[in-house]
Amino acid sequence: MTTTRSIVRSKGEGEKRWFFGGGLHTWKAMAEETNGSFLCFEDHMTEGKMTPFHTHPDADEAFYVLEGEIVLHVDGEDRLLGPGGFAVATRGEPHAFMAISETKLLCWQTPGTAQAFFRHASEPTSDDAIDGPVDFTRVRASAKVHGGVEILGPPPFAPSGSSPRS
Repeated sequence: MTTTRSIVRSKGEGEKRWFFGGGLHTWKAMAEETNGSFLCFEDHMTEGKMTPFHTHPDADEAFYVLEGEIVLHVDGEDRLLGPGGFAVATRGEPHAFMAISETKLLCWQTPGTAQAFFRHASEPTSDDAIDGPVDFTRVRASAKVHGGVEILGPPPFAPSGSSPRS
């Protein structure tokens, strides 16, 4: 039987890691702290950061936008999400997102099965920089070795100038 404890982290608290897909992750809850039921991190990213088209075969992924805006591509559509916007990509559902301004969002995955992927596709950092080296080779390698994500292809976003805001 695993014993878990309450998790309380204030703004800015949590392990900081530079994610090689772009963005500063601040871990709010790790899978081992939730008995594997979920993981949660804040993702602070620059304008233009985008994910490849991908799925999480074994986890549902939820996003809650704190600041800024993203375009989420899901169900074959691009949807604009600003502060207070929320979305869930269910397990196995292809999706991608692009930050269209400097953005902070919370990302939850339940269960927390993709944690090894995120941790091996990132490295600890002590600063709050949100721009850094992007290395999709390392991201793909982590996905291949640790699972948690299946990369399907490049980002599916239309060229600049044809965003959902237009």
